[in-house]
Amino acid sequence: MSEQRPKRQARRTLPARKRIALVAHDGKKDEMLDWANRWRDELSRHQLLGTGTTARRISKELGLEVEGLMSGPLGGDQQIGARIAEGNLDLLIFLWDPFAPMPHDPDVKALLRLAALWNVPVACNAASADFMFNSSLISQVVEVAVPDANDWISTRA
Repeated sequence: MSEQRPKRQARRTLPARKRIALVAHDGKKDEMLDWANRWRDELSRHQLLGTGTTARRISKELGLEVEGLMSGPLGGDQQIGARIAEGNLDLLIFLWDPFAPMPHDPDVKALLRLAALWNVPVACNAASADFMFNSSLISQVVEVAVPDANDWISTRA
């Protein structure tokens, strides 16, 4: 029996001023700071949020306004996932460390699953984040296809 998938017939408009989540594992926090410093001017034009230490360091060291959520292992990943599911997040910059053991790996997978499901652009390393921020779409209104949740619910009832 095949799993029924929601149709991607709904649209969501990403505003010119994007809501951007910044997340970095411990081994990638300095890299995130370096990246955010390079893109400081562009980042300052958007609404930023981040998990735990990452948000605090970007705010303190770069002077950017960043809404701080819980640390990832304490629920910050789920807080970002909730924003995605609610349609309140436009981009995810998640510098994860492929060499670090990840005891909260199920949380990370759940976050990335939601980003894929709701068609949220994700950068998993500084190079992909650079490509994303070099795009003219970063500061434009953009429409993306998303699952039609109401249609999906009605077919399952």
